[in-house]
Amino acid sequence: MHSAPAANVTRTARRASDSPAAHLLARAGLTARGVIYILVGWVALLVALGQSSREADQQGALHLLAGKSYGMVSLWLLGIGFAAYALWRLSEAAFGVTGEPPGAGPRLKSLARSVIYAGLAYLTFTVISGTDRSQSRQQQDMTATAMQHAAGRWAVGIAGLIIVICGLVLVVEGARKKFMKYLRTAQMSARMRRFVTVLGMTGTIARGLVFALVGVLVIDAAVTHKASESGGVDKALLTLRNQPFGEFLMLVAALGLVVFGVYGLCEARWRKV
Repeated sequence: MHSAPAANVTRTARRASDSPAAHLLARAGLTARGVIYILVGWVALLVALGQSSREADQQGALHLLAGKSYGMVSLWLLGIGFAAYALWRLSEAAFGVTGEPPGAGPRLKSLARSVIYAGLAYLTFTVISGTDRSQSRQQQDMTATAMQHAAGRWAVGIAGLIIVICGLVLVVEGARKKFMKYLRTAQMSARMRRFVTVLGMTGTIARGLVFALVGVLVIDAAVTHKASESGGVDKALLTLRNQPFGEFLMLVAALGLVVFGVYGLCEARWRKV
């Protein structure tokens, strides 16, 4: 009896998710994602070269922007862009992912991305208001709290393993050029298609390796019972810097994140949404 109204609501919602406004949300969100990766990579480059003491993560990148004359406008645009990205991914979780077969897997990934970028939007607005705390410190505090019990250490270790797996999946997707199926390649010239393919492969593999390293650090924290061993992108990059040829490795990783950011801007232009 209530199925017809429910079906109408679903159809209306699906049309809304495919509207010009929804497409604008997707493009704005993808642009913001590209910009933040370029900024994180740039901060990491400065840290590797000894030119900056900022944390080489999203928060450090946002603070780098905040110190510029155009910083507040840029931060507001990024915050709105992250919120737009979160809403777009949420619509994918509800109505399906363009370029993917129907199924729970792609929708769950979109839901996870929606939550992550909603958090990034929140972080951006806390930087604007001046009420933010260090991301690495927050993660270490959460890890320390979780590891006060044996079950918590297992949970932290499993979380680290999941991050490693997600990173390795990104590496494989980059190597297999899986990202190209989401792009409107017919609208690109042959030269642009080759350029975007190289950007996507290089950037996605670099991003995956950095994520995997973050996961390894979380697992190490669980095994050694040292929350200070855990951390995000900043901790992973600094760990790279402390290895043999560390500055070179950190520079390569930082450049990889910049390349992924540039690819992200290409995706904002050509993504199927």
